[in-house]
This record gives sequence, C-alpha cells and structure tokens, in this order.
Amino acid sequence: MTRRFVLIGGAMLLLTPTLSGANDRSPAELYDSACASCHGPGGKGLSQAELGFETPVPDFSDCRFASREPDPDWYAVIHQGGPVRAFDRMMPAFGEALTREEIGAILVHVRTFCEDPRWPRGEFNLPRPLFTEKAFPEDEFVATFGYDTADGDPAELELLYEKRFGPVGMLEISVPLIRVNSPTGSRETGLGDIGLGYKHTVHSNLDKGDIFSLGGELILPTGDDDKGLGKGTTVIEPFATYGRLLAADMFFQAHLFAEFPTDDAFDDELGFRAAFGKTWTSGGDFGRAWSPMIEVLTIRDLTSGAETKLDLVPQCQVSLNTRQHVLLNVGARVPVAETAGRDTQVVVYLLWD
Repeated sequence: MTRRFVLIGGAMLLLTPTLSGANDRSPAELYDSACASCHGPGGKGLSQAELGFETPVPDFSDCRFASREPDPDWYAVIHQGGPVRAFDRMMPAFGEALTREEIGAILVHVRTFCEDPRWPRGEFNLPRPLFTEKAFPEDEFVATFGYDTADGDPAELELLYEKRFGPVGMLEISVPLIRVNSPTGSRETGLGDIGLGYKHTVHSNLDKGDIFSLGGELILPTGDDDKGLGKGTTVIEPFATYGRLLAADMFFQAHLFAEFPTDDAFDDELGFRAAFGKTWTSGGDFGRAWSPMIEVLTIRDLTSGAETKLDLVPQCQVSLNTRQHVLLNVGARVPVAETAGRDTQVVVYLLWD
C-alpha cells in the first residue's frame, strides 16, 4: 500500500485542450495525448534535465513500482492531484478535465508497461486482519499488542518485519516480547519465541479476483520456557493463504496452517482462520479508509478426541494519515468454544507500509 506512485511528478497527465471529450480514443491514444510528453511512449519517463522537474519521473515499465498500487489509488491522485495523498502539488487535479472513463482508459494502457505477469497487482493488498495471514507479499512493519483481560493481565507485543523480494517472494521475522505470570508464581517479562518465515505467491488473477500463496514459518525456542515465555521446542508451521476480491469493496481472506513441534512431548495442531470485511472511504473515493472485519479462528490438536477451540474477532482497520500507509487496527478476540482458561483479549496493531 505504499503510495510512491504519486512521485511520478507534475505531469503524469499533461493534458492538451483536445483531450476532453475524446471518448472515442483508444487507451494508447489517450496516454499519448496526455502523458507521453513527460513519461515517454513506453512509459520509461523523460529525464529530469529534459523536464526540469525536481522530482524524477518514474519508470512505468518497472514492475516493482507499477504493480504495487491498485487502480483506485492511481485514480485518486489523477483526479484530485498530489495533495490528496500528501504528495507534491506538481501533480495537479484533472477531475474536471478528464472523465472517469478517460482516466480508466489511460490506466489500462499504463498497466501494459509492466510485462511480467508474475507480479500480483496492488488490488490484492487487502486490509490486514489481526490474525489471518495475507496472501499478498508485502514490505511492511507491524507492531501488535495483545492484552488478556483475565486476572493477572498477561500481555504480548509482537514486532513483525516483512520484506518482499522479486515478484512473488517475501521473508519475515517476528519478535515477541511477553509479560506473563510464570509457573513459579512470579511475573516475568522477556523475549518469546522468534519466528522466521517465507511466503511465495503461487497464483494471482485480477480478472477472477483471487490470489493464493504457500509458505512456512520456523519458530525458534528463544523464550525461557521455565518462566513461561516460550514453548521450549522448535516448531515448524507450514501454511496456505487465500484472498478473494468481492463486489462493493468487500473481501474474503483465509489461512490454513499446521504446527509440528520437534519435541514429541507436544501435540501437533491444525488451525484455520478466515476474515470477511468491507472497505469504506470517506469523502467519496479520496479520504480516510475504514475496513471493519470479522475473523473466525479455529485450532485443534491432531489427536483422537481433541476438541476444537473457536474464537471470533470483530475489528476495524483505519488509515491514520493522508498518504494512507500508516494503519491502525483494533479488535477483541472472544472465545466461543472450549473457553476454559481463556478470556477475551484486546488486540491492537500499528502498521507502517
């Protein structure tokens, strides 16, 4: 969700008086009339020396840049200008000079400059649920704080860094800091079990509206299990994730995973998480984004007669700044089945994308 696309500078759409009303023009003809004088016929952009801009014009053929943002974000900047996303006023507003159809046609042509179809489109960068892993590979930092409302108020702060590389790969590291009542009765605070993960996008199809990824995480026994800060064994966690675009800015995400401790003293587990939500944008298509969601979380031991734990997590993500790359999500994890020893947990994350 990084809003770098606006750094295209002052002439993403350098209009000529003859463009308005040119609904019969092809996307390529509209682009040539509006944009090519600065961005070039192939979208690579003219040099700063040629244009005289302080901000360099980006290369639309660079898939690392062009694939990351959804069309609505490009549309917002073209229609309202750079300030709508806290960028340079050199990108003026063209909402009164271009129709919605003309802007859409230009974007259709701009999308052809990235010729590697492996890069998932930014439309699949759906709002992040509190627990369900996303299928889209990302570059982001997330700080998640969970507070148990049970007596003794145990809490956990997880620091997560995700780094995308190439068109379909992503590495991540999670570092939990935990406060618990230890088995000895004292209150302990310290490092939990660190996780190292990899995610690989197997399939994405914007026409069908779905994305699918596979991955795995290695959870290391870095927390002191004698103090209740860790599990005391290495855990291998393979997973599969799925995202689906639905009508009216609704979306569905699913996450299937298993946990295999390397110590036979622990049971293997199978879990499933799913999230359904919808995004509203204040001020038409150009303001703050609100994404209420509901998650369903299930997990059970892979042993005969084991019971399934079931939780519901109502929550809402909201963008905090004009650029919309800083996001807050607040929710509550409510046990529904197998609730013994489990209480409602308040969970909050702050995300920088």
